[in-house]
Amino acid sequence: MHRRILLAVLGALTLAVVAAGCRLDVEVSIVVEPDGTGVVTVTATADPELVEQVDDLAAELVFDDAAAGGWTIDGPTPTDDGGLVATFTHDFSSAQELANVLNSIGPPLVDAQAGRTTEGEQTTNAIRATLTLPDGFASFADDDLVAAVGGLPFSDRFEATGATPDEAMSFTLRVAMPGEVIAATGVEVEPQVFEWVAPLDGEATEVSASTVQRPPEGGAWAGPLATASLVALIVWSVLAGTFIVFVVVARRKRARRRRGPRPPGARGRARPDRPARPEPVGPGR
Repeated sequence: MHRRILLAVLGALTLAVVAAGCRLDVEVSIVVEPDGTGVVTVTATADPELVEQVDDLAAELVFDDAAAGGWTIDGPTPTDDGGLVATFTHDFSSAQELANVLNSIGPPLVDAQAGRTTEGEQTTNAIRATLTLPDGFASFADDDLVAAVGGLPFSDRFEATGATPDEAMSFTLRVAMPGEVIAATGVEVEPQVFEWVAPLDGEATEVSASTVQRPPEGGAWAGPLATASLVALIVWSVLAGTFIVFVVVARRKRARRRRGPRPPGARGRARPDRPARPEPVGPGR
């Protein structure tokens, strides 16, 4: 999935390093929702000078493999100042899936990790990664790509100009996570939103951010209250059942007392309203 994206990026970078003043800016935004799901957005913007260097640059940028890998692509579309912008988005439903999505972006974002743990009523979110481009433009190509094309694509043009990645592009990572911030190495540009700018000169920047989600203030009693309410409901149900049984038994005893005691040897229910049948009288009696 990544080789097709990297080839397109390298193709744009070739124009950027050949033509002075051309740039390609990449921003990666991570938004984690309170339930641990979220979305990763990658925005690549070519400035007007870069667009002018090639006819129909938008048609040259094809990201079919990225779409097949689960990314949703919007663009490339023209910007108000004559540049081009392409946006890639990918949802995630867990911390592990977030790590996989981030690692699919490739350098200078490497070794990405994400975690989410819950203990009791607290949930901790964490993201770690490294921003680095140790081998310059060669960092964009993996071993399979180099073997396929016989070397780094456009390497001769890169060497001829002597340009470096930090002169031709920028890479910014932005992370927004829910909860109270525990620690973060980036710059807090908004509440709970941190930003890192990747060094593209061979140096490395460590990305680290963690937050904790706690119950709302004043809501710590909700758990014990729910438990107490459940116990009270069970006790009430038992008492109500006992009372119903007591009433039924008491009514039966009262009904027996009203009927009075049965005569000895009586069978069945007495019928005082029916006279006894006289014995038949016949011959010989």
